[in-house]
Amino acid sequence: MKLETERLILRRWEESDAEDLYKYASNPDVGPIAGWPPHQSIDESRNVIKTVFCGAEAYAVCLKSDNRVIGAIELKLNGHTDMTEKDDECELGYWLGKPFWGQGLMPEAVREMLRHGFQDIGMNKVWCGYYEGNTKSKRVQEKAGFQYQWTTEGVDVPLMHEKRTGHVNCMTKEEWIQLKG
Repeated sequence: MKLETERLILRRWEESDAEDLYKYASNPDVGPIAGWPPHQSIDESRNVIKTVFCGAEAYAVCLKSDNRVIGAIELKLNGHTDMTEKDDECELGYWLGKPFWGQGLMPEAVREMLRHGFQDIGMNKVWCGYYEGNTKSKRVQEKAGFQYQWTTEGVDVPLMHEKRTGHVNCMTKEEWIQLKG
């Protein structure tokens, strides 16, 4: 499965993406703010492709110009998220390599994933969250039209071995239909 936007291709992960993944996922400004430690090796990135980016709706974010990985985006379906137990709801997760921040690429990818979730796979609600201090992720969610739901103190961040404040937003299919007008 492949999804396209004006500037991006969202496609399934391949083991051959490990080097590109490592290039951006090893940057300490990228993973920790999203709740995961920087990748330490290309082998670790390859393992993440096999074990983490293997979900039914996990996509590599690639520039159309060269089809190289610059980030990740996923709709985490029931059984792969703690935000919902309903089959018609999912959680959106994403990150983008630092050289590509501030260009509107992730809001573009998020809009396409919302379209895909609501139109193609029958979701009625998409949840999305971010940790306190992750202002870039907060802005992406605001730009996409997500609505604030709640804030929780002391959220366990297992991969970072710490607790943080988490903010949760969501969008319903009805809100998405109104937004696209």
